[in-house]
Amino acid sequence: MRARLQRVFALVVKELLALLRDPASRVVLIGPPIIQLIVFGYAATFELKHVPFVVYNQDQGLLSREFIARFAGAPSFELLQPVGNQTALEQAIDDKSALMAMDIGPNFSADLERGRPAHVQIILDGRDSNTAAIAMGYVQSIVTRFNQTQLVQHDMKPPPTVLLDRAWFNPNLDSRWFIVPGICGILTLLVSMLTTGLSVAREREMGTFDQLLVTPMPPTEILVGKALPGFLVGTGEATLIIVVAIFWFHVPFTGSLVGLYLGLLCFLFSSVGIGLMISSLAVTQQQGLLGVFLFMVPAIVLSGFATPIANMPRAVQYITLLDPLRYFLIVLRVSFLEGGGTSLFWPEYWPLLTIGLSCMIVAGNLFRKRLA
Repeated sequence: MRARLQRVFALVVKELLALLRDPASRVVLIGPPIIQLIVFGYAATFELKHVPFVVYNQDQGLLSREFIARFAGAPSFELLQPVGNQTALEQAIDDKSALMAMDIGPNFSADLERGRPAHVQIILDGRDSNTAAIAMGYVQSIVTRFNQTQLVQHDMKPPPTVLLDRAWFNPNLDSRWFIVPGICGILTLLVSMLTTGLSVAREREMGTFDQLLVTPMPPTEILVGKALPGFLVGTGEATLIIVVAIFWFHVPFTGSLVGLYLGLLCFLFSSVGIGLMISSLAVTQQQGLLGVFLFMVPAIVLSGFATPIANMPRAVQYITLLDPLRYFLIVLRVSFLEGGGTSLFWPEYWPLLTIGLSCMIVAGNLFRKRLA
């Protein structure tokens, strides 16, 4: 056992030294443009349609129903089932079944009929600040048209409806709170995949891979030795970005470090597995680099980093289930903004482990075929 650990440690040191001694990176084409054109054309859209929202209508008057109908009839909104209390309203935002919640007070219709301002509370899910800001713009537009109609019909001078909005988890809708945790996931994926995606290809290009295969090390030890540098570099990169996010960009971290780093290890397991699989298939470093970036671009687009996955076509949403960055972005944003702990992340942990294990098995089989 000790001899095995020594051999793996020596291989890890060799890999790290090879990385430090070869800092230059070759710039190559990203890949077949037709593939990216298809992915971007279907997935990259900033339009916001069918925003799901729930309503707690305490008034039940004619004007309150007319107010709700304006939202339900708009193409940008989709009314879910009505709720009967504040708890259900909060739950709809918490579990992400609704992006917006509307609370209409019991005196809404009476206040409007008497010429007094009526109050409506709009609650937005601020975890995605860009989507919440767009939805808020739609709300303001509908409320403005409703106000104009009431002014004409009732000859009112003050605005008949006063809109009170509040974004949960990101009160100021600061885009940095949404973007910076996502950058952590993207850079960690890039670094870990580059570290492992070029390792075997580099050995083949330099002619040292055959020498490695004739050593007493079995394929499993070679696989572990090639994978560990990706874990070390990826963990260091992610830790640095998390520190910068908290202390430089002042993004609040309200969750559990244990839950976050468990997610990080699962994510690195999947990304390193994909990198090793790409590296095992590549003959040269150029092919390995091309394979890494061919995977990276669709992975970023399909991860939900900038475009909500719910707005993508159904077929594309199924494809995103194979993207490890999708799951890690949930871990990051929940850890930073929602204060989530380890118990909330099991639906993200097991897909990452499944993806990583599958890719490791494929990479191991490729090593065995090379030995044969």
